[in-house]
Amino acid sequence: MKLGSGQLTFEEAEGWARLPEGWDLGEVPGIAVDSRDRVYAFCRAENPVVIFDRDGSYLDSWGKGLFVRPHMIFIGPDDSVYCVDDNGHRVHKFTTEGELLLTLAPSDGVADTGYNGTDHTSILRSGPPFNTPTDVALAPDGNLFVSDGYGNARVHKFSPDGQLLLSWGDPGDGPSQFNQPHGVYVDPEGKVYVADRQNSRIQIFSPDGEFLDQWTEVWWPNDLCQDRQQNFCVAEIGGIFMYGREARLDKPAARMTVRAADGSILAEWCEEDPYGTGRFFSPHSVAVDSHGDIYVGQVTFSYTKRQAPPGSKVLRKYVRQ
Repeated sequence: MKLGSGQLTFEEAEGWARLPEGWDLGEVPGIAVDSRDRVYAFCRAENPVVIFDRDGSYLDSWGKGLFVRPHMIFIGPDDSVYCVDDNGHRVHKFTTEGELLLTLAPSDGVADTGYNGTDHTSILRSGPPFNTPTDVALAPDGNLFVSDGYGNARVHKFSPDGQLLLSWGDPGDGPSQFNQPHGVYVDPEGKVYVADRQNSRIQIFSPDGEFLDQWTEVWWPNDLCQDRQQNFCVAEIGGIFMYGREARLDKPAARMTVRAADGSILAEWCEEDPYGTGRFFSPHSVAVDSHGDIYVGQVTFSYTKRQAPPGSKVLRKYVRQ
């Protein structure tokens, strides 16, 4: 079945990822692609980093015992691998083989923001790095940007060697305020895009944290990236499972969108039936390879409070047609 519209159509590669016998990905909160189109799934499972080739064959894995809870993964142009451990309050930089190169961590303990560890509305104030960070992105000049979003309401900018250069953001829904900054991405011009999830928008900033613009027609965005045509691929988790244990069918469903530079939608797909066989339960992360194929990692079971049926997908590939 073709997905998308116009000149941007995709077809799902069913059964794409082939694992060693007896392995389970658990959930895949993070997904990334390196310069050789190898796909890195950051998993909540015994083997946290699982690597596939473009055809879905298993290549390698590493990371056992290194993370408290995997959250997001990003790969730079030099194939350095950045992993965000949200409950570990750390961001790590590795080689593609899993050799640790750098760690960003709280300098004076977990930031005191009032966060009670479970409810993001308990955040009373912003704080320094980190309190349950969510994502990391690399700028063209080598600086790093980290969204500190589950227990904080900030974006932090670091030098390539890990020195804190700048932080911005406070709890709220105004410009430069955040309500769960969940994803961060830096475009080739250096502009910083923040998936401000609970405010259902993407805010856009200069490299120095100056508010530039926002996209508001977004359904609880989790993550975004760009393809080689500079189109934005956005993973939107929707609102059906956002309000406690009962599914809210009056809220927008989870979806994938492909957007132009102004945020307008070029293509989208979702499944309106919240329990449908093929629906997105929780598109949490997104990556695109050099061919324009899109990979989506999902936290299918934890996010839906186990309402997703057994066997629901946690990793999906969409082949550009």
